[in-house]
Amino acid sequence: MNTLLTDLPGVLLLETDRRSDERGGFARWFCESDLAAALQGATIRQINHSHTVQRGSVRGMHFQYAPHAEKKIIRCLSGKIFDVVVDLRKDSATFLAWRGFELEAGDDRALLIPEGCAHGFQTLSNEVQMLYLHTAFYTPAAEGAVRFDDPRIAIDWPLPPQNLSERDLLHPFLSSDFSGISL
Repeated sequence: MNTLLTDLPGVLLLETDRRSDERGGFARWFCESDLAAALQGATIRQINHSHTVQRGSVRGMHFQYAPHAEKKIIRCLSGKIFDVVVDLRKDSATFLAWRGFELEAGDDRALLIPEGCAHGFQTLSNEVQMLYLHTAFYTPAAEGAVRFDDPRIAIDWPLPPQNLSERDLLHPFLSSDFSGISL
């Protein structure tokens, strides 16, 4: 597994080395020892799967507050997505910066997202399936979110956002005095 740094501290692009022959292929998608430095002692506690039917759909932008903050590893199992990370960490040099990454089934890439960052994605194809590995259990009382169209962040979605859940549409904009998440 190759670990590539991005310009958002702690956000890593993970590339898997696939072995292929006439039968097909094999790839290791997760290895705790390969990711020990990035996981910093955290372990995978929960694995989730999502299925999104229609192209252009947006899910997000979600995170959890401490002490339930979580690292996530995101992989696209079918279809193609524009995966977005927003840095919400207090005192971060990249506070409120966002980055988008295209992930596609078969590209053998995943994204590791650290605590204190919001995550969401837009489907670039129909019939998208996503796999999420989390280092913390889902805790509704610790849930946080930022609106997909918050003007302070100004995410440049590749397609007009559509098919958002009612919950995601109701997330508030960041207040003018929002200074970040403490971890």
